[in-house]
Amino acid sequence: MENRAPGGATPEKPLWEQNASDEGERLQKVLARVGYGSRRLCEEMIEEGRVTVNGVVAILGKRVLVESDVIQVDGVSLGVRPGLVYYLLNKPAGVVSTAYDTHGRQTILELVPAEPRVFSVGRLDMETEGLIILTNDGELGNIVAHPSSAVEKEYVAEVECGPQGVSQSAIRRLRVGVELDDGMTAPAEVGQPENGVLRITIHEGKNRQIRRMCQEVGYPVQRLVRVRIGPIRDQHLKPGDWRSMTSAELRLLREAVAFGKAGGRLQSPRIR
Repeated sequence: MENRAPGGATPEKPLWEQNASDEGERLQKVLARVGYGSRRLCEEMIEEGRVTVNGVVAILGKRVLVESDVIQVDGVSLGVRPGLVYYLLNKPAGVVSTAYDTHGRQTILELVPAEPRVFSVGRLDMETEGLIILTNDGELGNIVAHPSSAVEKEYVAEVECGPQGVSQSAIRRLRVGVELDDGMTAPAEVGQPENGVLRITIHEGKNRQIRRMCQEVGYPVQRLVRVRIGPIRDQHLKPGDWRSMTSAELRLLREAVAFGKAGGRLQSPRIR
């Protein structure tokens, strides 16, 4: 028998039951599965109004269809559709970052599984080594690669220099910005942990930017390695090897994008 409120009326359902569909998964369950913490923490995010579904602020108990609904946290879309993959690759020197090379050189796609088909998030020039993300999540890939996201990229550059190392005046120029043929570079985090080695963090994506910056201040790059993309590092991944990114890494990457688009920028310690 149906419960009745005093006077014979049907009692009003709690708000989350009034607005919950019988189709799909509960939103907090989906958020927890992609790395946003426990279900309770995800419920708190929903209650704080940080989560939208198809452009509408979600309420607790909302059910979603992961195949079709667009879920965003802090304005950044989540990859929750089935079949999405995210690879972290340590690109070796001599490998190109394109899907196909007319000169027959090895491409990064030859280093990861052929299916599902993926693309690189940004590029590294052929001789530059280090971390690069590959995915079939076009939405996340485009937003991470776009300059407006302000996701930092950290590099270690071995440069040509004398026994005294790179001059402090050159380091100051790199920090403030260098005039290149396609415009002034934005301020960079730059340190010299040892003579002839620079650790440089930028949040732009100009073509061969680090190499051109160092050349402009008089210290040509001999070897260049990207060691960090936003919050993502892996000191144990060998050149040519790849692995799937963890849900925690994807959450941190999305948070870095949201932080950058909000006008901030992740800060890393300056190495002197």
